[in-house]
Amino acid sequence: MNFSRRTVLGGALAGFGGVAASSLLAACGDSGGGGSTTTDVTFGSNYSDNVPKSAMAAVLQGYPGTDAGKTVKINTVDHNSFQENINRYLQGNPDDVFCWFAGYRMQFFAQQGLAGDLSDLWQDVVSNFSDALKAASTGPDGKQYFLPFYNYPWGVFYRKSVFQSKGYAEPKTLDEFKALCEQMKKDGLVPVAFADKDGWPAMGTFDYLNMRINGYQFHVDLMAGKQSWTDAKLKTVFDTWRGLLPYHQPGANGRTWQEAAQSLLNKQTGMYVGGTFVGEQFTGADLADLDFFAFPEINSEFGQDSVEAPIDGFMLAAKPKNAAGAKDLLKYLSTGPAELAYLKTNPTNIAANKTADTSGYNALQKKSAQLVSSAKHISQFLDRDTRPDFASQVMIPALQTFINKPDDVDGLLKNIEAQKKTIFTP
Repeated sequence: MNFSRRTVLGGALAGFGGVAASSLLAACGDSGGGGSTTTDVTFGSNYSDNVPKSAMAAVLQGYPGTDAGKTVKINTVDHNSFQENINRYLQGNPDDVFCWFAGYRMQFFAQQGLAGDLSDLWQDVVSNFSDALKAASTGPDGKQYFLPFYNYPWGVFYRKSVFQSKGYAEPKTLDEFKALCEQMKKDGLVPVAFADKDGWPAMGTFDYLNMRINGYQFHVDLMAGKQSWTDAKLKTVFDTWRGLLPYHQPGANGRTWQEAAQSLLNKQTGMYVGGTFVGEQFTGADLADLDFFAFPEINSEFGQDSVEAPIDGFMLAAKPKNAAGAKDLLKYLSTGPAELAYLKTNPTNIAANKTADTSGYNALQKKSAQLVSSAKHISQFLDRDTRPDFASQVMIPALQTFINKPDDVDGLLKNIEAQKKTIFTP
């Protein structure tokens, strides 16, 4: 999830509450790559943080190789703005190719007719990807609408040097995790770095708690609106989370994920529940010192069988201005060299292309690949496994409310369920 979203909206800029349309236009030009020519392919990028932005630039510099007639016009917009305004973007004048994610939210836009069919491209590149990645790229109608680029697991990150110096061991169960948190407090560390200013980071903790307590199938059914939020199973999830909050950094709703990661970097906190993008805040010896373990077991029925490992990639606009050029760019992005060009600059993810040369993976990437390949179930992340309106309008404020006032779980769940019924009712 390289969280750094910006989007290109043109006439739909009114959706960016608090941000003047003129400033957005100045930053990225007109929607769909205003000023571009018919030979350009416009590329809507949410890679706006320094590391992923540089990595994506390196990828696109490798295209078109020796063919100078193929050019890509990159429109980069803040990551969070992109996610929160994707509906307006796609209904307005989107770029030919745009960055997005696999899972329910990809399927949602495909069903709305807001994404282009990539089935013909998949016939050419299918050998580059696993069956699971193809399935994650397929809409309810059996057609492919997504091209995977890389994925990255979520886990519990820590500094090896801190664990070694303190004699800490990776916990396997929730009880062991709590015991470790108690010891960290005695040692003067805040046990768990925590941030939710942007609304999405706490979703990862919720996802893992729900999958560990209630299992993967219940979780995906809940995300699809098929389970009730007033079910006692959800009360158990939030009661368990409430018991863990005293170990977390206070004031999470005012802290960005980058700031939380930096507290881990600076050895002020002992652990951090996040994705491998946490490593973007680490360099050199510090990056080599970064490690992680799978989120602890809570219910032995499910153990640690599920891994949160979102898949990032690309989609095609429903009506691209340069359809042939867009398909050609996507074919290039499906290759191992394109993915490795990205990973060379941002070595915190793992390539989706199974033919990519992984001999240069660092220890973090090797461990990530092992965790993902051994998982029985892979979730995409809350804001990708459910409807975009439910994620942004209901779950972001609900989780931030819980973080600030965790005592009224019953009232919180009743409120979520009431809004869910409105949103998911046909």
